[in-house]
Amino acid sequence: MAKNQIVRIYARYESYFLAVFKFILVLITMLLINANIGYMTRLKNPAIALIMALLGSFLPLNMTIMLIGLIITAHVYELSLECAVVLLCVFVMMFIIYFRFTPTDGAAVLITPVLFSMNIPYIMPVALGLMGSPLSCVSVACGTVAYYVIDYVKKNADQLQNSSGDLESALNGFKYVIDGMLKNETMYLMVLVFGVTTLLIYIISRLSIPYCWKIAIGAGSLIELIVLLVGNASLDADISIGFSILGIVLGILVGLVIEFFAFNVDFTRTEYVQFQDDDYYYYVKAVPKVTLEAPQHKVKRINRD
Repeated sequence: MAKNQIVRIYARYESYFLAVFKFILVLITMLLINANIGYMTRLKNPAIALIMALLGSFLPLNMTIMLIGLIITAHVYELSLECAVVLLCVFVMMFIIYFRFTPTDGAAVLITPVLFSMNIPYIMPVALGLMGSPLSCVSVACGTVAYYVIDYVKKNADQLQNSSGDLESALNGFKYVIDGMLKNETMYLMVLVFGVTTLLIYIISRLSIPYCWKIAIGAGSLIELIVLLVGNASLDADISIGFSILGIVLGILVGLVIEFFAFNVDFTRTEYVQFQDDDYYYYVKAVPKVTLEAPQHKVKRINRD
């Protein structure tokens, strides 16, 4: 079966696959940073992006995230001191929350902004709900905040240019940046939508019911769309409903692919087993995985006398 062959190949060369994955992820992240907020010419050099990707391929992912955060801050410092200070404070708070609750979901923090830039961020809550933990909503929230902060800097670069340097201008600059970054209703709506979706998919996918992963993907995506529509109508959010629906459909398809490789079971052959020891009775529900046996060809030999 193709699935089993892919799993065996991945298990055999897992370290190489992970190194290549991290290299590509960090390289794409660096190129997106250069394209959107590449204000410091020295750091915008493609060679720096390549070096960071090479470092990221063998460094721990959390260390790579911290280095990327410093690079983003350096780019923004070239644009505005006030904006860089506020951005650094936001990143420090994010890192404290992230390292406290979900230090193993580093890939989600990087992948989420990348998916946002491709207008398909709805894949992430589905994937984390199926493969992550209840606290994975913290990782997707950090990635969402990082994207909207960078997007704010990109869209308001002209207004964020370094001021004359006097105290009053600096204070006004801090106020402008803080209001712009922290009063973004679209950002808060997306954090809520992704958090609710991740938790709901995680909870349903762990239930002891037939087809729990498919039900989790469908129910989570439906609730995601409802919360998005209600929030977009209630708040002053800037969300394209058409692209959101397409993204949610794509998230469903990706969830089904993940289910096929990670949770492909045959509920029609479920068995219930009961046994006991000196202290307990045990009631076990066993659901076998789907397996396809290779066809066995029988050759019948006919000998002539």
